[in-house]
Amino acid sequence: MNVSFSWLRQYVPVQMTAEYLAECLTMAGLEVDGLYERYDFLKDIRVGRILDVERHPQADNLSVCRVDIGTDTVSVVCGAPNVRRGMTSALAMPGAVLPDGTTIQKTVIRGQASSGMLCSESELSIGPDAGGIMDLSDTLRPGASLNVALQLSDTVLDIDLTPNRPDCLSMIGIAREAAAIQAVPMSIPEIQLPDAPGDIHSMTSVTIEAPDLCPRYAARLLENITIEPSPFWLQDRLLSVGLRPINNIVDVTNFVMLETGQPLHAFDFDRLSGHRIIVRTASEGERFKTLDGKERLLSDQMLMICDDSTPVAIGGIMGGYDSEIISKTRRVLLESACFNPSSIRKTAKKLGLNSDASHRFERGVDPDGTLYALNRAAQLILDISKGATLVGGLIDQHPGKPDTRIVTLDIQKTNTLLGTSLQGDVISKILQSVGFTIQRSTDKTLEVAVPSYRVDVTRPVDLVEEVARLYGYDKIQTTYPLIPAQKRSISPLFDLRRKIKQLLTGVGFTEALNYSFISKHSCERLNLPEDDPRQRFIHILNPLSEDQSVMRTSLVPGLLETMRGNLANQVKNLKLFEIGKTFISTGKDQLPVETEMITGLWTGLKHTPRWDTKDIVCDFYDLKGIVEVLLDGLNIPRVRFTLTPNEHCRYMRPGYTADIYTEKNRIGRIGEIHPRVLRNYDIKQTGYIFEINVSDLVTCIPAEKKAAPVPKFPAVTRDITIIVSKDIEANGILQFFEGQREKFIENIHLFDVYEGDPIPDTKKSLSIRITYRSTTGTLEDKVVNDIHTAVSERLLAEFEATLPA
Repeated sequence: MNVSFSWLRQYVPVQMTAEYLAECLTMAGLEVDGLYERYDFLKDIRVGRILDVERHPQADNLSVCRVDIGTDTVSVVCGAPNVRRGMTSALAMPGAVLPDGTTIQKTVIRGQASSGMLCSESELSIGPDAGGIMDLSDTLRPGASLNVALQLSDTVLDIDLTPNRPDCLSMIGIAREAAAIQAVPMSIPEIQLPDAPGDIHSMTSVTIEAPDLCPRYAARLLENITIEPSPFWLQDRLLSVGLRPINNIVDVTNFVMLETGQPLHAFDFDRLSGHRIIVRTASEGERFKTLDGKERLLSDQMLMICDDSTPVAIGGIMGGYDSEIISKTRRVLLESACFNPSSIRKTAKKLGLNSDASHRFERGVDPDGTLYALNRAAQLILDISKGATLVGGLIDQHPGKPDTRIVTLDIQKTNTLLGTSLQGDVISKILQSVGFTIQRSTDKTLEVAVPSYRVDVTRPVDLVEEVARLYGYDKIQTTYPLIPAQKRSISPLFDLRRKIKQLLTGVGFTEALNYSFISKHSCERLNLPEDDPRQRFIHILNPLSEDQSVMRTSLVPGLLETMRGNLANQVKNLKLFEIGKTFISTGKDQLPVETEMITGLWTGLKHTPRWDTKDIVCDFYDLKGIVEVLLDGLNIPRVRFTLTPNEHCRYMRPGYTADIYTEKNRIGRIGEIHPRVLRNYDIKQTGYIFEINVSDLVTCIPAEKKAAPVPKFPAVTRDITIIVSKDIEANGILQFFEGQREKFIENIHLFDVYEGDPIPDTKKSLSIRITYRSTTGTLEDKVVNDIHTAVSERLLAEFEATLPA
């Protein structure tokens, strides 16, 4: 919203500079993005005194003038009929840029040098006179900048309004705020329409067939209109805020919209079939040509303004091509209406059509300001259009008249929320300064009547906000929350997240943060079957893009997209992890199942490339080691990895995937990314991932930490090598030793696996090292040998194993 400082002063006596007003408005919630001086270009226009005027030797209609600019005398070729010796005028110096974009340069006109241009009022956009150069007072000093000499100044404020303040999309709305800031009264133009003959109801009518979309529609009829350019003052007001003048009728409607915030529309009455207005919704598939010459495809949810046979405007957005004001227009029907904001917003978005009118209607206009804006426009047209007359009466269809909103404000609660100690009379004065009315007041409450133009105020907390911004945020004392002295325990889940991040970053992983929204095709890329719970998506009603249309049911797609993006940028060595929630739908209008997961990904080299080491690509066991470090750091005992059945390996490679178990239950899965999934994501590099349910981890962490003394006595190790079937997992053999409950067995470690000659094809060789130790004394060889022999015999029997030959 652009606000001309000089225009604003027509409604309120602004007693501060534009810069300070901008600061005050910003502190009151109306952020001023910037200021600019409208007449700044006049600094390159100088006051010049014409010393001599001679006829141009090669052109009868041109004169060569010698002009004094204070510090120098320059020669200027001029064609103005009123130029004379001794005259003081405006001289545009070389380099000056005129309002129409013309850049003045030194030139030669028919053999005579010209170092500037003597200008008319019209050429400088500071007056309507285009018949000759400006005739300035002889008291002005030659060489002075024209804006200083004529004291021309008009600062324009660029205000960035939030959608909840449509009342400030007008000069009067901003004036109301400025008046409240200064505690001075404001005034709005009085309307005095003449007594007019005739009756509008006998000449036209308005029928509202969609009252839910158009709660009010008012109209006036003017005759004997002459279409011509607007007077200079009106054009100047529009230009001051960046609007282009068109003609006297359209300019008035635009001026009143900017002044009051109420959009208006002018119809050529003689081009309306049946000379009547019908407000209805469009037919599905109906086509309509708007003022910009484009044909629009309509739906049955869009509001249309129609005559007796066809649509003539899209309600609240843009008029029709066949009912616009033209040079032959002699009778004008003025429309001032109130439309449903959500209907206008949906229509404008669907048609991709935004206008100054739709910008205001879709935020909400003042329903009680409809008639004032209509009458104001009628009066201005009568004032500026030669011979224009008003038809008596007006049409005001108001089927959706709202009741006055009364909001009860609790004084004590207001002070509690704001941290103030304001009395009720002070709060009343603050609210009344911007148009609120106090219907009834007590020591504890205020019953506040909300003005119709404040469509954003519906609750007590809205009034509290008004009190805060108008009282002054800078006047509210800064306080700090009370912090209890007693210690409070941290949430176990919060503490667990922090610990996980510390452990994984400690082994070289980097945390990734992805959106909780993914593509609905993500699970197809993961090869998940249709009955998989992760196919039950929660769809986003208004997604930012197709790739973010559903809530994620797995963290894997996000990490794979991150991997693809990094590989595309030649970052081929990645160690990433992410902690976040997944969302599984449980049905329409039901809360989803939210599960917190941690997912890790490793691809590329095992170590950072160095001159003294070979490049080794990471593998399954590297990532398995990371998971073991993580779980060991969380003090989770007895973790085991079991081969995942092939039918469960949807996005991990069969035979290279394992389920992760604690002594209680399964908590996750680890494996190599399936080659088909890599192709689906256009990834050409092998990677490994793990997934762990964070919620399950909480139940696995011991409540107490236990410590053991440093062993005093030496350990004894024994190795055993056995040959078993390839189908037997080494993990099962290690668990067998743990189940023997031999008090002297301290540790079991698999240190070698061998397949090949001379081992049969269906067999493999496993070498296991067992550590024995006693806490009460040094073990003798005989005791260790007896235990080791007994355990070995049971091992061979349990797994049908044999010893090497």
